[in-house]
Amino acid sequence: MTVVDRAADQKRQEAKEARRGRGRASNEYWCVFDVDQHPNVGQAIDKALANGISMAMSNPCIELWFILHFQDQSAHIERGDAQTVSKELLRCDKALDSAALSELMERFPEAKVRAVALDNKHLGDDRAAGSNPSSGMWRLIDRITGG
Repeated sequence: MTVVDRAADQKRQEAKEARRGRGRASNEYWCVFDVDQHPNVGQAIDKALANGISMAMSNPCIELWFILHFQDQSAHIERGDAQTVSKELLRCDKALDSAALSELMERFPEAKVRAVALDNKHLGDDRAAGSNPSSGMWRLIDRITGG
């Protein structure tokens, strides 16, 4: 919720300054966060949507996104398990080194296909988008890269 609150405040402040002729507001605002065990994720999603803020959310955690670069992960996964698998695959933790970043960039198309397939699977199973496992990181990366 803190991340969304900050983004909404920043968006309002930039719009206010732009109306006064002091700079211009950003075109897009994004929040990146994990579901983890945060109790207010639903409220954060609602607030982001109400404020026109896009989200790149991973469930249960960012490490799932890293896993999707290497393999399918269609079954529910706990945060600790995702962290362990990710660390084994990348040979580092979430403080990514340059070798891990290069490998993730190279494998992005595969990760995107897997993440989209998870979204479609959840819809087909009558589960909410963003259910465990899922990651919307590909959306943000597509926006940044023009994909």
